[in-house]
Amino acid sequence: MANREPSLVELDRLATLGEDVLKRCRAKGASEVDLGISVDEGLDVGVRLGEVESIVRTRDRGLTLTVYFGKRKGSASTADLSADSIAKTIDHACAIARHTEEDPCNGLADPALLAREFPDLDLWHPWDIDATQAIELALECEEAGRAFDARIDNSEGANVQVASSVSVGMTSHGFISRERDTRHTISLALLAEDEAGMQRDYWYESVRAAGDFPAIASIGRKAAERTLARLGARPIGTRQCPVLFAPTAARSLIGHFLSAVSGGALYRRASFLLDHLGRRVFPDFVQIAERPHLRRGHGSSVFDAEGVATRDSDLVRDGILERYILGSYSARKLGMTSTGNAGGVHNILVMPGEHGFDALVERMGSGLVVTELMGQGVSLITGDYSRGASGFWVENGRIAHPVEEITIASNLRDMFEAIEAVGNDVDRRSHLLTGSILVGRMTVAGS
Repeated sequence: MANREPSLVELDRLATLGEDVLKRCRAKGASEVDLGISVDEGLDVGVRLGEVESIVRTRDRGLTLTVYFGKRKGSASTADLSADSIAKTIDHACAIARHTEEDPCNGLADPALLAREFPDLDLWHPWDIDATQAIELALECEEAGRAFDARIDNSEGANVQVASSVSVGMTSHGFISRERDTRHTISLALLAEDEAGMQRDYWYESVRAAGDFPAIASIGRKAAERTLARLGARPIGTRQCPVLFAPTAARSLIGHFLSAVSGGALYRRASFLLDHLGRRVFPDFVQIAERPHLRRGHGSSVFDAEGVATRDSDLVRDGILERYILGSYSARKLGMTSTGNAGGVHNILVMPGEHGFDALVERMGSGLVVTELMGQGVSLITGDYSRGASGFWVENGRIAHPVEEITIASNLRDMFEAIEAVGNDVDRRSHLLTGSILVGRMTVAGS
């Protein structure tokens, strides 16, 4: 017992604390209780121009608590796990529940849907690194980027971030979860300048296990390559043309789709995809699936925020919307069943096509490659889409020059239907896994 791993000892302590909180809530009259307790630790080191800028160590603790008095709901939270703070949090949650109106859709998840098995998804990989070692890695990353080309004349800095979290979830239905996960990130942003002006770009890698990082210097070189590619960027004239969303930008398109088929937007009737279940949304070659149990996946989990078991399932099959994204509350509002998505989705995979990025550029002929999006000009109610963008103009199947200060516009419904290809250049640094997405026609507004 004396040699037991500290994270497991911490989980035992949090579980004991959670059981006590649950009992105290029941003693105050709560008919149902849902709570989560977590302890997060981190190290964030930043360097710039060869000098250390910041060293931040964090240890955050928190309790989130939801109680139900019949169909009345109250929630409270605290970042202080002292006895006094926990007592006040319990009192506040119960007081809120007593004074809110009843909602027939309130309540814990259906016990029959709760996770009962907890396979190891390989998410726990603590990084045994101190601040001195993290500084050395950050300096190595930045130096590789700065030394790549003489036109790289400044840096916004390199960061090494190390994070771990242990948490316990518990409900009065008897559900208990014990989670451990880690996430580590190395990033660099650079500036380059030539006679046409200055440009900025960046790169990062994010992994569960530090051993999965590529060579540190390669992160710096990637940031430099991206920054140099932006030199000479200029606007283009207004036109209609194909648009190829690079994987980082394509993720945002998939994110808009996920928001539009999520329960909150649907029961509020605030989605342009309202009542589209079983209808075609994309071309028939588009397949989108949720894969929550990927080992070391960025969004992997055996259960959702309510303890409902997650499972592999299709969101879109042959272009047709197969299901919505629902937690218990939104499912009840819609007269449906939870899909295990309280708190969000878990590893969304857009099935890749046979061609890579270069082949899609060649296929496009003339058009725009979007690598970065700015602004929030998207309406989920109407589907109207208008965002600032930058990227590259393509002529005769080859990248001709970088582009900036433009706006791309259309309607998401039309954009989804106009998808011509999904690339196999999948970006695996996120829980939204997609390659480049080629949209056949959009309006590009420039000079």
